[in-house]
Amino acid sequence: MAPGSHLRGRHRGCRSARAPAARSGGLTVQFSELLSMEGVREECDLRGPFGFMAFHGGELEQVTDVIARAAAERAGASYYGVLQPDNLEWHIPSHRVTSDQSPLLEGFLSHVQVVVTVHGYGRAGFFTSLLLGGGNRRLAAHLGGIIRRHLPAYDVIDDIDRIPKDLRGLHQDNPVNVPPHSGVQLELPPRVRGSSPMFWDWEGPEPSPHTQRLIDALVECAVTWPG
Repeated sequence: MAPGSHLRGRHRGCRSARAPAARSGGLTVQFSELLSMEGVREECDLRGPFGFMAFHGGELEQVTDVIARAAAERAGASYYGVLQPDNLEWHIPSHRVTSDQSPLLEGFLSHVQVVVTVHGYGRAGFFTSLLLGGGNRRLAAHLGGIIRRHLPAYDVIDDIDRIPKDLRGLHQDNPVNVPPHSGVQLELPPRVRGSSPMFWDWEGPEPSPHTQRLIDALVECAVTWPG
């Protein structure tokens, strides 16, 4: 796929907290099965070598695809997303989201050099914590510093030892670690995605102010990253 190309999987059809792995009849559901489900939408836009991903998007981890897509468009970066409808909400563990199950994902991961994967989570004690995991710790420090300037009221954790082990994003098969320079797994609590009582009266149509500032930070990260 050439730079600047835009591809969307056919329309075959995401959740604030991390869900159990999807299972059907006692068997773990594969990523390829998810993509074949009615109402699921796969998206890919190839632009620059910096990429943003949201493969738990739609109604599963809400607003993650909105954030990743907007940041990619503004930064001239590449984007890949998988959007689920509200009647499905299957959480495929990141290390099972592999390129051999999706031509679009294979094309994306072959095109980019480094990525930020955008996820949503909810956990007691971390309601205002943004977690920066993934294998590229230099990028994590770069992004962390920028987010702190844009969102000073949040706790931005880029020390890998302070991140809960199941949210560190260090598995070698996790898409965040597949590109040549790997990337950052960005875990977002509900508040920064606009899904908290703080924004109960926010009518949009744009994302909440905190979400907009986060997008600004991601754009700045992408355009200032020296590689």
